[in-house]
Order: sequence, then C-alpha cells, then structure tokens
Amino acid sequence: MRQFHKLVEVGPVGLMPWAEKELEEYAKEIIRYDTLPGDNAEILRRIGDADAVLVRTQPRIDAEVLSKAPNLKYVGMCCSLYSKESANVDIDYAQEHGITVYGIRDYGDRGVVEYVLYQLIRILHGYDYPMWKEKPLELTGMKVGMVGLGVSGGMTADALAFLGAKVSYYARSKKPEREAMGMHYQELIPLLKESDVVITALNKNVILLKEEEFKALGEGKIMINTSIGPAADLTCLAKWVENPKNIFCSDTYDGIGAMDEAHQHLPNVLCTNASAGMTKQGYDLMSKKVLDNIRKALD
Repeated sequence: MRQFHKLVEVGPVGLMPWAEKELEEYAKEIIRYDTLPGDNAEILRRIGDADAVLVRTQPRIDAEVLSKAPNLKYVGMCCSLYSKESANVDIDYAQEHGITVYGIRDYGDRGVVEYVLYQLIRILHGYDYPMWKEKPLELTGMKVGMVGLGVSGGMTADALAFLGAKVSYYARSKKPEREAMGMHYQELIPLLKESDVVITALNKNVILLKEEEFKALGEGKIMINTSIGPAADLTCLAKWVENPKNIFCSDTYDGIGAMDEAHQHLPNVLCTNASAGMTKQGYDLMSKKVLDNIRKALD
C-alpha cells in the first residue's frame, strides 16, 4: 500500500478515534496538534518536511504557507468544501503548483433537519418558548420558503413537506424533481413576502438577504439560518430582530455572525451555539469521507 512519508494534523481536525487509528495505515509518520497555530510561521514549523497535512476550518493555509512547505503534495480538508472562494486553503495556488486539495461535503445534514424541526415545533406549540400564535399550530399548512435547495436544504424541505407544510423555494435554477413534488420555485422577494417561515440553506459567504429582502420579509415571521455562516447582511438582520414579533434561529453564533451581544441575546434570537450537524453520526461520516479522500490521493 502506498503511504505518505509524513502526515501532519496542523490543528484539531475532529476525526473519530477509529479513523485516527486507520489513518496510521496511510502514513509512515503522523504528527498531531490539538491546538491552533498562532501564525504562518507556526504553521510552517508544524508542517516541516511533511508531504501531507490535514486541516479543518482553521487555520488558513494560504499561498505563503504552501510556497514554503517544499515537500507538501496533499492537503486534506476535514470540513465542507463548496467553492475555492470560501475555502480556507488557497486552492488556486495549490493547483498551479501540483498540490492536491480534497475537501468533503454533506456529512451533517440529518442533524440540521432535526434542528429545524426542533425549533419550529417548540415555537409553534409553545414548548419551553412563548407560543408564536394564540393557539398551538401544526406544521400542516404552514407556508415555508426555502432559500437554497442543496442537499441539506432539500432534506429539510422533504421533512417539512412530509409533515404537511406548503414548501416553496428560491434557488439558482428551477428543480424539475421538486416541481413534480409540488414544491414550486418563486423569485426571492415574492417568496419572502408570502412565507410564514423562511429557512436559509446557502453556501458559505453567500449573503442574499439585505435591506430590500428584509423589507419584503416584513414582521411576524420565523427565520431559521442553517447556512455555513450568515446568510443575511448583519446590520439589516439586527434591525429586523429588534422587532419582538420576529423570531430568528441559528444553531451556532457563526450563523448569526458578528452581531453585537445585545442583539445576540435578545429573547427572540434563539441560538444553542452547538453545531446541529456535528452529531456522532456526523463525525463518523466526516471521518469516513476524509479517509476516502486520502485513499484517492494516494491512488
């Protein structure tokens, strides 16, 4: 079996213990760090003469690091890779200089679906949270607008539709298979106006909801962000949540972004600050995909 000469985990990568053990089959030497490096000099000291590294969402492996790691041939991202622009690895530089970079996708989606259902049910029924309307509501007949319909967005839409919600969506293109299921495409502004609940499921660094969109969204709505990072302009979002009739949910503060603490802790801003997708099953699947990528790189 082919192996890397030296593989370095430049910071915490989140692999499960069984995966860390299997990893030993793919490198003659493995060095692990359980703290984040402070700067590029520390990253380079850790990498040394390694020909492979693993990294999660932090630290950033930029062109300077890649250019000064002479033996580096492989960078494995133990996190979602949706686009070059949103990656914490300079993929363009890597590709130009013969360094393979593989990332993963779609490993924590079921937990995200469960999070959405949890928040909606507790709000609609008044379980440990002030009830949204005068009487408890089922999801049946609820107008839900999905902003983004990738894997996690599609799974969320399926779950809500199964429970009787009327789901419509806005995405980069119409989805014929969704249309056949009765989930109809709408332009963003009409979707925001007509939906009782809006769920954002966008790629990292995609900001779609700004002043015009929040004006269309109006008041008395529930918004749940399941994107990797904020999906809305933070100034506009902060202004929207100042209205106590509006409810905003995000599993982590990353999904809220750099709103000030006064807004983060409003009673109508619900944040558990625990990643919904990172369950044991999510970590297992992430670990499997990371190992799959290593085998592919070695082949």
